[in-house]
Amino acid sequence: MARGKVKYRDVVGGRSKKSKKFDKKKAKPRKTYSLYRQDTKKPIRKRKFETSDEDYEKRQKVEKEVQPEEESSESEEEVDPMKELMSTFGSKLQHKQSLAIDSSDESSEEEDEDSPEADEDISNQNEDHVNKEDETLIENEDNLDSEDENEVAVDSTQNEDSDNLNDPFVKHVCYEFDESVLKSLQSTPVLVKDFVLNWPNLGRLLIQIPQYEKVKEEKNSFTIEEKKKFAPPGSVPNKINTSDLKNPENLFIKSQIINNLSKANNALKEDDTVFTDFQSELFSIINNYQDLYFTQRSFNNAEEIRFVYCLHAVNHILKTRLKVVHHNVRLSKKDDVPEDFRDQGLVRPKILMVVPFKDSAFKIIQMIINILLPQDKGHIMNKKRFLEEYTGNEIPMPKKNPKPEDYELTFTGNTSDDFKIGITVTKKSLKLFADFYSSDIIIASPLGLRTIIGAEGEPQRDYDFLASIELLVLDQTELFFMQNWDHFIHVINHLHLQPKDSHGTDFSRVRTWSLNGWAQYYRQTLIFSSIVLPEINSIFNKKCNNFAGKVKISNPVELGSIGQVIVQIPHVFHKFEASNAQTAIESRFEFFINKLLPLQRDSLMKQTMIYVPSYFDYVRLRNYFKKEELSFVQICEYSKDGKVARARDMFYHGDAHFLLYTERFHFFNRVRVKGIRHLVFYQPPTFPHFYYEMCNLMQEANMNKKIGSLSNMTVNVVYSKYDVHRLAAIVGTERATKMLQSERNVHMMVTGAD
Repeated sequence: MARGKVKYRDVVGGRSKKSKKFDKKKAKPRKTYSLYRQDTKKPIRKRKFETSDEDYEKRQKVEKEVQPEEESSESEEEVDPMKELMSTFGSKLQHKQSLAIDSSDESSEEEDEDSPEADEDISNQNEDHVNKEDETLIENEDNLDSEDENEVAVDSTQNEDSDNLNDPFVKHVCYEFDESVLKSLQSTPVLVKDFVLNWPNLGRLLIQIPQYEKVKEEKNSFTIEEKKKFAPPGSVPNKINTSDLKNPENLFIKSQIINNLSKANNALKEDDTVFTDFQSELFSIINNYQDLYFTQRSFNNAEEIRFVYCLHAVNHILKTRLKVVHHNVRLSKKDDVPEDFRDQGLVRPKILMVVPFKDSAFKIIQMIINILLPQDKGHIMNKKRFLEEYTGNEIPMPKKNPKPEDYELTFTGNTSDDFKIGITVTKKSLKLFADFYSSDIIIASPLGLRTIIGAEGEPQRDYDFLASIELLVLDQTELFFMQNWDHFIHVINHLHLQPKDSHGTDFSRVRTWSLNGWAQYYRQTLIFSSIVLPEINSIFNKKCNNFAGKVKISNPVELGSIGQVIVQIPHVFHKFEASNAQTAIESRFEFFINKLLPLQRDSLMKQTMIYVPSYFDYVRLRNYFKKEELSFVQICEYSKDGKVARARDMFYHGDAHFLLYTERFHFFNRVRVKGIRHLVFYQPPTFPHFYYEMCNLMQEANMNKKIGSLSNMTVNVVYSKYDVHRLAAIVGTERATKMLQSERNVHMMVTGAD
């Protein structure tokens, strides 16, 4: 018999045994395949089943001999066996493969558990984790994500759009915006409408909503086509009502996690609500899928903030996953993929969280576990490895001469800054250390991502996993500035680039706006920082292009950190002019060496410390001091312990006139430099509390009484209009505004006076 031909035998009652066999399988749900699955197995080759006219006539003849004449007409009306057999093969072999959540994690939803493919997948899972998991976890691995298929099938038959029309997730993610919106977002500058709100806990909200022509949804009078739905424009966030706090389902939180929220939220004092007042206002903005820049993160509200964005991330993942599962069930009855079933991105990772230390990642993952999985329920894969790698490695804190409180809180736990971890989320399990292309959430440091992304021209570099990020969370963003800001910028610049590889993508399930390269306009970015920095402002203004709008929390500073200086000393602020931020660097250097340094070189100004926030400015000053052969010592973040001790000793005993001191060294070490009589801030410090820390070192107990007198002590600060945020954090917003607008270039304040 020729290849591709099928011989039909054992026909009973007009139906072949082979046909009946396929009818039984037909009742089971169709297996679907994942876009992100990294299978190494060879693809199954599809066989083409064909029948010749001669075989068909023979089969018809056999049917007439077996069937009674009066029943033959009835059977022909009920079913055409040939067509049914062909359709059986067609439904099994010729439909398009649909994108799905990784089939190894969705085995009970998307696979037939009795099929050889399912058994093979499960065995592969067991082999992958034999050396990683305890025996008890391996025994339960087959049931990692057991689902109620009947429930999924029932839910999938419902009209999701009508049920979730008010859900912010559906409004923001599930529709494509009109071309007029794109024109508005790509214009320079973007036309926005500004709003200002004042909320009890968050304070002053600056809101920007992009403006564009209203989309006209007109129905063609000559056709019966439905109106095309477009993504609605952004709106001003509304505070959550008190009644909604007791009914979280009104907040469009998945019912699966509602019962876990009260226990997971450590900030709650009462269990009858979901959020504190502060969290409810924060969630009102975040759940509106708008970009947020929160500038008042502190150690007191850190846990409250972490709970809110972890809840939003888990909620987003569960909604995306459920929509995919529903569509998979409905597509099992279809031969093609309609446009309404586009529900995924170019790659699987949807959420990226960038944090500075492993301890920060540890706390985030613990929070996700508490929100997603009730106590003693569900499975956490690779948990033992996670605890080993993300705990320990703590910096020992000295009992004698203790470090400042903020230092101990910042550097608690594992302080490694080179890490990355992928997380796969399913209904009843969490897989840690998952491959990036099979992960839903990626948590990493800027350095950890930089090592993977690499630089231009490197042979092994990968950034395709950043192509479809829908939620970007940046927590403790100010610490990136102390680590390496260039690494962070490098990561931001590689978001939403065109992938170099398809990674098994079924483009029939990829959202249209993702295929069009509009993912950056749908990405929601959440930035949390304890201070306001121009560099972070630049990221928020230029790299956050959410079509739903953006919200910035901007509250004035009333007192400033200068109020915590306990030493009675004059503080002189020197203003210099600069036309732009680029020329300000050169103008600052010229002002310092021409106006301020000649005064400090006087013999009466011995023991002068020059505090330099930028390492590049420090190198420039060091080279100038060497060229001028000035008496100085230096301490920077790259100085070895021996040189640091020698520099401190020489400065204390007056053997060196100047001490060049960098801010990053102070951030990571917090040493108590003794002998400071004159303090010069080359630029206002990045962290406002560093100002009073350095000034309070000028106490009498830290002085060498053999050199100088306590009456001759000064503090000088050099600033320009581009240092407005740093200056406001020191002297207060109102006073900083007056100092910048004043015609005078020198202002003096005295602290410690009665």
